[in-house]
Amino acid sequence: MNRFAGQAVFVTGGNKGIGRGIAKRFAEEGAKVAIAAIEKDTLEAAAALANETGAEIIGLALDVTDAKAVREAYAEAEAKLGAISVSVQNAGVITIAKVENLTEREWDLNLDVNTKGVFLCCQEAIRRFRASGMKGRLINTASGQARQGFIYTPHYAASKFGVVGLSQSLAKELAREGITVNAICPGIIHTEMWDYNDRVWGQMLGEYGPGELMAEWVEGIPMGRAGTPAEVAALVSFLASADAAYITGQTINVDGGLIMS
Repeated sequence: MNRFAGQAVFVTGGNKGIGRGIAKRFAEEGAKVAIAAIEKDTLEAAAALANETGAEIIGLALDVTDAKAVREAYAEAEAKLGAISVSVQNAGVITIAKVENLTEREWDLNLDVNTKGVFLCCQEAIRRFRASGMKGRLINTASGQARQGFIYTPHYAASKFGVVGLSQSLAKELAREGITVNAICPGIIHTEMWDYNDRVWGQMLGEYGPGELMAEWVEGIPMGRAGTPAEVAALVSFLASADAAYITGQTINVDGGLIMS
């Protein structure tokens, strides 16, 4: 497929994990892609993905909690790639702590990156959609914890429930302009974040060795396996496509049937 030929796509957290899978899918479908992330390896990750796909991909250093930096990153992306038609708000963090040990700093970090960061990027993308007359697509990464909170992560769950509420509110505001806004809820996916989850939750919930807790949780997935970034990317690319023009304000699970609601 070549559904996004010539289009410019902006992906936060696109240097690794689910974000890299999303950036790769758009590149394979003909898009020019801006990968924006806070990590130092972002430019190298973009160059590697460009070499792998043959697509035009740029890397941008970005702290999504900084409104000025967000404006500058979108401006640079448009200067190099053209008007952005799709913006994927995927950058995220998680920390895990018992409630009595959960610090205000951890709370703020999760809400700032996972919720405020999504808002700031959506806000800037909307400005640019309107300026270019684009009926753009906004896709926001929530989580299975936007459906059900889990032990030792009330701050993370709150941040991801916030993404769903934000997406619904923006979808209603922008619907008459043809701009769609949807959220996705990945479940257990093979990523570095889930390696962290397996290790830290495993230590806190019992004497689990590497991979043991994740394997136990995977047993509860009706499909019997964890997902891949490519499978999440397939949903995102659909929501960004013309085929999804009449879908907005929705929150869609991609988790092998783990949560059915």
